[in-house]
Amino acid sequence: MSRASELRDLLASLGVHPSRRLGQNFLVDGNLLEALVRDADPQPGQTILEVGPGSGILTEELLAAGAQVTAIELDHRLADYLGRRFAGHPGLRLIQGDACRADYAALFGSEPFRCIANLPYSCSSPFLARLADLDNAPLDLHVLLQREMADRLAAGPGTPDYGAITVRLQLRYSVRVLRTVPAQVFWPPPEVASAYVRFVRLAEPYPPARRRRAGELAGVVFAQRRKQAARLLARHLGNADLAHLALRSAGLPPEARGEVFSPADFARLAACLENQ
Repeated sequence: MSRASELRDLLASLGVHPSRRLGQNFLVDGNLLEALVRDADPQPGQTILEVGPGSGILTEELLAAGAQVTAIELDHRLADYLGRRFAGHPGLRLIQGDACRADYAALFGSEPFRCIANLPYSCSSPFLARLADLDNAPLDLHVLLQREMADRLAAGPGTPDYGAITVRLQLRYSVRVLRTVPAQVFWPPPEVASAYVRFVRLAEPYPPARRRRAGELAGVVFAQRRKQAARLLARHLGNADLAHLALRSAGLPPEARGEVFSPADFARLAACLENQ
């Protein structure tokens, strides 16, 4: 029996019908699973966050590698099943809940942790933005994402895919698309291609308040990306002279559009507006 057939039988026994709203697309390709684990290279004793463990095939591999896994599953039926499947396993902490609302400070404190997951498409953007904003952000992430989202997060300035979420993530991480993943490796297959993406945390180059202000400024200029940054910032700050002064101080031309500013440019701009 194929993995897809086994999964269908399991979900039917649990009364689970895969939900597009919840982004429930289950990985069923064993070769890809092995490749993903090999790329992520979980090590004994490492603390790993897994979001959307589903039927537990990735969870099993992480535990077999000796990792300490915190798995967060929104669907209570799948969480109940995982609780039975891995009952008594000392390496697993299973939480039934919403990963976008979890208290990661309470879960991990200052302990270094990684994230390895087949992320539900429905929550990937807010989840990644939330993790990147944590004081104790993951050291790295190896995650399956919708290809369109992966392209956005890895994009460079001046490209169509570059946007505010790109800036927010790249202020904290280097982002690399490792491989494109076809829809056929999931059941049910999504309507779009996926990608496996690696995020590696940068040595902290900016104070947290500056990084967050830089993300806020990126949101301002990308809200109307075809307009001059100076006009948008002047409206946001309520002071045109201050907007022009900050841009010049950051070495950025006021007539430019914000879509050409790099994450480092936004950080310099934020620094010039500190105490304002």
